[in-house]
Order: sequence, then structure tokens, then C-alpha cells
Amino acid sequence: VDHPHPEYSGPEVTTPRDVVRWDRAGDLVLQEAAELLNPDPARPAVTLYKNNTDGKGASYGTHENYLMRRETPFHDIIRDLTPFFIARQVITGAGRVGIGQDSRTPGFQLTQRSDFFETEVGLETTLKRPIINTRDEPHAAADVYRRLHVIVGDANQCDVANLLKVGTTSLVLALIEDRAAPGELSVVNPVGALHAVSHDPTLRALITLRDGRRLTALDLLWIYHDACAAYLQEREGDPAGADDDTREVMSRWADVLTRLGSDPMSCARELDWVAKLRVLQAYRDRDGLAWTEPRLAALDIQWSDIRPAKSVFGKVQAAGQIVRLVSDEQVRAAVTTPPEDTRAWFRGECLRRYAAQVVSASWDSVVVEVPGQTSLQRIPMPEPLRGTRAQVAAVLDRSPDIATLLRELARSDD
Repeated sequence: VDHPHPEYSGPEVTTPRDVVRWDRAGDLVLQEAAELLNPDPARPAVTLYKNNTDGKGASYGTHENYLMRRETPFHDIIRDLTPFFIARQVITGAGRVGIGQDSRTPGFQLTQRSDFFETEVGLETTLKRPIINTRDEPHAAADVYRRLHVIVGDANQCDVANLLKVGTTSLVLALIEDRAAPGELSVVNPVGALHAVSHDPTLRALITLRDGRRLTALDLLWIYHDACAAYLQEREGDPAGADDDTREVMSRWADVLTRLGSDPMSCARELDWVAKLRVLQAYRDRDGLAWTEPRLAALDIQWSDIRPAKSVFGKVQAAGQIVRLVSDEQVRAAVTTPPEDTRAWFRGECLRRYAAQVVSASWDSVVVEVPGQTSLQRIPMPEPLRGTRAQVAAVLDRSPDIATLLRELARSDD
């Protein structure tokens, strides 16, 4: 429970598709939780929504976290990432009925979160929200890593939008780490530009840069895309990247930008805000509804109901109108199976094999109780890429109990 609402945290993963897979697994976890809270159909039901605002002035975040090198100057992150975050809304926005924090102004905008951001850089997450959040809790070796905590995104239900959100951001962070970011793109009024881009579904809003240029969000994203292609060409010999995951991100990124530039509604199968706008506009055209119509605001909320039978998005998806990247079978398996290529695998296997002895499990440690010992034992996990199945499966397999595991781990460290 995070403040007044439930929060699901996905495990550490190394690919954008795995982000999509375990994020959707969280939907199933919360669906089950809601069902357990509602055993009696005669009682008022608890309903959960995968969104970012209630339309009445409250907002709650969808947070992304990226592991970065500690040596990367934070000033570089602020300078080179701020314009990207302002621009990427045209891909990552979940769509929203109403403009302003309390939706007082009629209309439709690209994102649910943008109106709640009031400053460029800062530590807060629930007030005076910043575009670049400075929270520095690496949950890993602090002298080696920084965890970049991103609070400026929406909760995406479209697989392609979710994949592009984390995939493109990861590529841009690689540019920043390796000092290969595009030239000066600093924005004159970042918060104002963030709002302006979100408020314009025509994608024509102009962002004023400090060097005098005025560019659209699509213009900026093409600059970042081309910088990533040049970076990949120099380092991997291919502007699309050398691995399947990078190739998919680069290909879908270019495809979506191209279609947004010619006909934004052609992206209704891939992007949340476009899919939502298409449905809302159909109601408006059929019934002659203004954006002030309460039915549209209600449909906006119902869009994100996590119950498949009640969710408007779920019905659109069931009709085959949304591109799916991971299967239902893969998602169901992810509910109980951790990723195999990060420390999440070791953590998950400890919980599965030694549940009675695990006192607590956090990002960077597992605390266990060993029978016969008076003090608890902490197993540190400071390296997110250690503890994979390939690295520790044999150790776990020859450890029938927690005491044996601790001895085996000590032996392997030696």
C-alpha cells in the first residue's frame, strides 16, 4: 500500500518486452486481490483502476526505474532528458478527458499526469512534482549505480506504448551515459511545454528551445531517434542495433513517429491516447456530445477498470483492435515465475523454496531465520545482474534448507 492506494512493483528486468510482460502480470495480481476483497456480491465492491487521476484533482503515479552508472553527471541527465520527456508524451500518454488538475477546462489531452507537474527538477513525488526526479535510492551498490526514478509517465495498457516508453527511454539514457546525446535542445519553459504538448492532440504545439528554434514534439523525437541510430551504427555497426530487442524498439519507434506525423488516428492499435480518443470521438459523433458531457468523463474512468468484463479498454482489446506483444499464457506464467536473468530470480526462488524461513525480501536483500540460531541472517544482493538462474540454480538445487543455502553461498563467495 502506497499512501492511499495499492501499488504493484514489477521485478528487475533487462528487456522492454519483459517490462510489458511483468507489468501485465501485475494486472492479474490486482484482479485477484480485488476478487478476494469482494467475496459477497451483496456488499459494495472494491474496484481498482489502472490510471493516474480521478478527474477531480487527485493524481498518483506510474513510476519507471532505470539503472544508470553512478559516474554519469546528473546535470547531463537533466539537460538531455528533459526535452525527451516533454516530447515522448505523444507516444506514452494514456489520454484524459478534461484539462487542468481538476479537469475544469473541457477537452481531451494526451496524458493523465502532465497537468500535475509544476517544476523542472526536484525530490518530491506527491506535490510540486518535477519533470526530473532527484530521488537517489539505488537499491544496489551505491558507489557504482544510480537508480533514475521517473515519475512523469502514464499507466499504459497498450503493449506497444509500454514497450516504447521504456525502450526509447533506455536508449536515450545510453546516449547520455556515453556522452552521445544530440546537441543543445534545452527548452525555454519546460513545465509550460510539458502542459502544451499534452493539451494538443493535433500534435502541432511548438516547443521553444533556448537557441531560438521552435519544434514540435515529433520533431524532437526524430532528433533523438536519429541520434540513437547514429550511436548504434558507431558502436554496433547497425543503426537498428545488434540485438532483437533494440531492433524492435527502433523499428516501432520510427513507424509510430511516421504515422503520427501523417495521421495520428492510424496509431489507435498501438497507443493508449489514440485508442481512447477514437472511442470517445465515436460517442461524440454519434450522440452529438460536448467534452463537458459527464458520460465521457465516466467512460474515461471506466476505460481503466482492471476487470476485463467492465473495462472499456478490455473490450476494445478483446475485439482485436489492440496490438498484443505478449501472450496471455506468458503473462499468467509471469505472475508466479520471476525473470531468469536478474537477481529477481534468486529472490523469487528463495520465497518459493524457503517461504517459512524468509522474514523479509527487499530489492537488495533477503532476510532469513535459520533454525537453531538466535539472530536473523541477511543475504545481500547489491548487484542486480547477479543471482540469475544461470548463476545460482545449481546452488539452490543442492540446498534443501536455508542453513545449507547460506553455507553454499559462503563457499561460492570464497
